[in-house]
Amino acid sequence: MFVERSAGGLATGLQGIHAQAETVWVGWPGDTSRLTDEQRAELTRGLDTMRVRTVPLSPAEVARYYDGFANGVLWPLFHYLIDRVPLEAASWETYVRVNQRFADIVAEQAHPGDHVWVHDYHLCLVPGMLRQRLPRLRIGFFLHIPFPSGEVFRTLAWRTPLLEGLLGADVIGFHTASYRRHFANSVGLLLGHRVARAARGDDVHQIFVNGRGVALVVAPMGVDAVGIGDTARSRAVDAQAASLRQPGTRLLLGVDRLDYTKGIPRRMLAFERLLEREPALRGRVRLLQVAVPSRERVDAYRQIRRQVEEHVGRINGLYTQGAAVPIHYVYRSLSEAEVIAHYRAADVMLVTPLRDGMNLVAKEFVAARSDLDGVLLLSELAGAADELDAALLVNPYDINGVASAMARALTMPVGERRARMSSLRARVEAADVHAWAQRFLRHLDEAPARVGPSAATPARRLDDVLAALRSAPRRLLLLDYDGTLVPFAARPELAAPDAPLLTLIRRVAETPGTALHLVSGRRRADLERWFGQLPIGLHAEHGLWTRWPGKTSWEMRPLPPDTWMNVIRPAFEAWVTRLPGSAIEEKTASLAFHYRETGLLDAPEELRRAAEEYARWLPIDVLPGNRVLEVRARGTNKGAIITALRDRGELEGVVLALGDDTTDADLFAALPPEAHTVQVGDVPLPARHRVDGVEGARALLERLVVREEV
Repeated sequence: MFVERSAGGLATGLQGIHAQAETVWVGWPGDTSRLTDEQRAELTRGLDTMRVRTVPLSPAEVARYYDGFANGVLWPLFHYLIDRVPLEAASWETYVRVNQRFADIVAEQAHPGDHVWVHDYHLCLVPGMLRQRLPRLRIGFFLHIPFPSGEVFRTLAWRTPLLEGLLGADVIGFHTASYRRHFANSVGLLLGHRVARAARGDDVHQIFVNGRGVALVVAPMGVDAVGIGDTARSRAVDAQAASLRQPGTRLLLGVDRLDYTKGIPRRMLAFERLLEREPALRGRVRLLQVAVPSRERVDAYRQIRRQVEEHVGRINGLYTQGAAVPIHYVYRSLSEAEVIAHYRAADVMLVTPLRDGMNLVAKEFVAARSDLDGVLLLSELAGAADELDAALLVNPYDINGVASAMARALTMPVGERRARMSSLRARVEAADVHAWAQRFLRHLDEAPARVGPSAATPARRLDDVLAALRSAPRRLLLLDYDGTLVPFAARPELAAPDAPLLTLIRRVAETPGTALHLVSGRRRADLERWFGQLPIGLHAEHGLWTRWPGKTSWEMRPLPPDTWMNVIRPAFEAWVTRLPGSAIEEKTASLAFHYRETGLLDAPEELRRAAEEYARWLPIDVLPGNRVLEVRARGTNKGAIITALRDRGELEGVVLALGDDTTDADLFAALPPEAHTVQVGDVPLPARHRVDGVEGARALLERLVVREEV
């Protein structure tokens, strides 16, 4: 039986790696339902020799998993065409089942420490399934289509399991920075995981999930530029390109899979507008549209075919002059050599999708034009537009704008054409498909070395910490509040302690030999109202205000003048006006800009930069937090209370400190090295131990009290 290798960009990019390393491909072999059992066995044996493992799917499974959910739900939604998402999708269960089958077959082939690279929206659940089964695998995932904005993604009924499945990966790759930003925002807003932005000199964001860092990388896919260039220079391709040209006629070319995301009907309307506006071009310019058949069983694709053919017939009926037909429509697949010959023949390449993850046709056209001629007219809504900025960029929804760009492309001087094409070719050749594959795999190699949160401390090690605390005649507990003892609330005033927490704190504080202190960024009025009746120390506004156990009055550490607030306050107030859902919290020595209810994961860049600029000449520190940007008087931090505690002799016992964010790092750093510091949640801190979130922190305190009481 004859098996032919795929000529697609992904297969080309990984072919070299597959040939040089001990790799295994896992994939669906296509529809084998018409083969006999003997023929299927022969096919399997043949693929085995090529290190390819198959995932057989029945026609019914293909209809529900591939056509029904992957392409019927995810494809239109991720391309912002929500109106094409069916009212009901009963194919989710099949999607889950098929993803599990892929994961099972991968798990049969893999060993701990192996690299697994999962591709595209058809297999979003596979990383999570593999993580559960083989936690020591190194898993990468690449999304080849757009990731939509949060407003669009939140309309998906299965948004949570889809995100959780993707977060099973160690590295998730996207074509553009905007797709990565949309994904990070959705994860933060829907799952609550924090995103660490890339440090300067790096381009890797991280999301912290249950003590594990997931790297988010931007890695735009390329094409086999050398291979396409070699084919483009062959005699056969040169001859075919010459046969496609017509003397005295300029050629506009479109090569697309026949899909409603490709914008073919709007492209034809723009071409019609061009002929309407420019009568002199009639008979002197033609559009050659190649439409590759796609998903012909799906009604939406049959409809788009009818629509395109109706446009072709109508426009040709209006503007045909003698033998000069304005649109030549080809509905079939072309060989690689035929496609490249079309690229070589074109004066203007039209790539105008309504939305596209990347669109490799644009890069293939550039790679084929070693003659440095031809103009690329490219949709600004294609991922390729981020890289190919020397193309003529257009809004595909703007019919008049696209028509004007066509006219400009047809009349562009040869010098400008060559300059633009030289720039485009330099970009395409430098970032080809082989470089893309190597870059992603390098990220996957580096994933374990990246700084991220440690795994949660094993129970037996926490038992040792608790034993040390119990056996000590004196013990000091320093506890943060928000994010440590209570979850973050939409607004600061909504995070009052619940009754079980108040009971737990009282029980801990009343344990003989125990001194308990709450060290919070909150105002003293909040701490007084909530905890004033408990026998504990209270430290408000990051240690600026202190109320010692058994006292009723507060002490304030000396500070520089607060005139800086008059500078910062107007900037914050302006943003509260501009950003619904944001609010200002004013304290004695700090101003906090809260934006948890705005839908943003990060403070507005303009505001953050302004605050950092002020910090260069005002006595303030800028403190980004969990959906809050705080500006405080310089020198105000939680570590400052350690000196006071030392003077009171309270650092002589065993110390336990719990905190969840960067403000607690100051406290940890000021403690003696033998203190037991505990990171609560996923934000990396210089702590000796880690527990999973508020529940983990409360459970640790509960275990301390229960054993004491026993």
